[in-house]
Amino acid sequence: MKIIISPAKKMKQDTDSLEVRNLPAFLDKTQFLMEYLKSLNYEEAKALWQCNDSIAKLNYDRLKDMNLYKNLTPALLAYEGIQYQYMAPNVFEYKQWDYIEEHLYILSGFYGLVKPFDGIVPYRLEMQAKVSLSGYKNLYDYWGSQIYDKIKDETNTILNLASKEYSKCIEKYLSNEIKFVTCIFGEYINGKVVEKGTQVKMARGEMVRYMAENSIENLSDLIKFERLGYHYNKELSSEKNFVFLKGEERLC
Repeated sequence: MKIIISPAKKMKQDTDSLEVRNLPAFLDKTQFLMEYLKSLNYEEAKALWQCNDSIAKLNYDRLKDMNLYKNLTPALLAYEGIQYQYMAPNVFEYKQWDYIEEHLYILSGFYGLVKPFDGIVPYRLEMQAKVSLSGYKNLYDYWGSQIYDKIKDETNTILNLASKEYSKCIEKYLSNEIKFVTCIFGEYINGKVVEKGTQVKMARGEMVRYMAENSIENLSDLIKFERLGYHYNKELSSEKNFVFLKGEERLC
C-alpha cells in the first residue's frame, strides 16, 4: 500500500536533523521546470505564484541560487503546512520513519513525486499553476502518467490523503487493477457531508501519524481511526471512499 499526500506551500531548509537518502525520481524534469522559473522576471513569477510581495520576493530570491543537488532537506521535513504539523515527523521514532519511508509519497508540481527522505530544496509551484511550457497545456499535461506509473509499479493499493488538485494527476490514469481509496473527513450538515479545509488538513496529517504509529498495512484497519473527534461512518462509506465524521460514534 502507498499513501499519497499533497505538499505544502510553506517550506523550510533543514540540513541538520536527518540525512538525505536519495534524490527525487524525476529530477531531470524538475531541472527543466527550474530553468523555466528562472527565466521569469519578478512580475511574471509573482503572477504565476498568485501571492503577495513578501512571499514572491522570498521565492524569487530562492530561485537565483537554486541548486537541485546542494543544501538539500529530507522532503518530509521541508514542508511546514498544517497537515505536516499534525503529522509531526520531527518526533517520529525510528520505526515510524521506516514505515513512512516505505509507504508515503508526496505529490508535487515541481518534483512530481518525492519520498520522505528524498533531498529537496524550498520551491513554490502548485500543480494547478498556469505555466507556459512549450508543448504542454499545463503541469498536469507536463507530468502526464509518469507519477501514476511510478506508484502502480510498486503497489496495487493507493490510499488517497491528497487534495483534489493533486489527486487529479493520479485519478486520471487509474486502471482496474489498482484499488484507490479516498479518506473523507467532514461533518454531517443538512443531510450532506461538509468538509472544512483546515480541519481536513489536520485530519490527513493525523491519519498519516496514526498509520505510522500502528504500522497499518491493511485498509480495513483504518476504520479504527478515532482522533480529533472523527469516527468512521459505515453507512456513508463505500469501497472507494472511507468517510469519517466529526462528533459521531463509530458505526461498523
